Amino acid sequence: MLRTVTILAILCSLVTVGRAEEDKVPLKTEMPEEVLVGTPPDVLMLLFPGLEKPPEEGDLPELMVPAGTTNLALNKTVTSSDSRPLIGELSYITDGIKEGTDDSYVELGPMLQWVQIDLEKPATIYAIYVWHFFREARSYHDVIVQVSNDPEFKSGVTTVFNNDQDNSAKLGIGKDRPYIETNFGKLIDAKGAQGRYVRLYSNGNTASDLNHYVEVEVFGKYDS
Repeated sequence: MLRTVTILAILCSLVTVGRAEEDKVPLKTEMPEEVLVGTPPDVLMLLFPGLEKPPEEGDLPELMVPAGTTNLALNKTVTSSDSRPLIGELSYITDGIKEGTDDSYVELGPMLQWVQIDLEKPATIYAIYVWHFFREARSYHDVIVQVSNDPEFKSGVTTVFNNDQDNSAKLGIGKDRPYIETNFGKLIDAKGAQGRYVRLYSNGNTASDLNHYVEVEVFGKYDS
């Protein structure tokens, strides 16, 4: 009898796993058109050989997420360490417009800055897409992305991406690689991080000390 119950339990477990896998779908988002007018990526790769090679049209990264996952950041409130951007408005970061034109990006002051998105409710986050500035190939320094239910990010913080290789941002040494900005953005696997707030850091870039964002998408589901 015990053996029969054990076998049934194993079969039920396999069925459950199968259903979970069936419920996964590829993450989809719309990519903006290329508007490259400055330094091309191959030149930047020569200048900074440690940079991650940017993806190409036919070789974009794919991430499987639960069915029903949506962009929770769309039109949500954005705050920042720089409350007075040099160019644009903080609302641009979640307005759904990511063409990379002069009127679709926000420019923050120099050195380490952060932007924070309030998803309004706690959520399970599976992926984050980030577009900084891609009209010319650049790499942004100390790109760190964190999730928390604490708006001050003093407790319960989960770091889902960190390419600060020398701890210059004082948030820990990251294991992710610096990368080149393109119209394909950067896809970050958030691995089901829990939180209401998403905070993104950067510390200037290879072209200047300033910080830029075109769009940030946060894909997940609200907790019941």
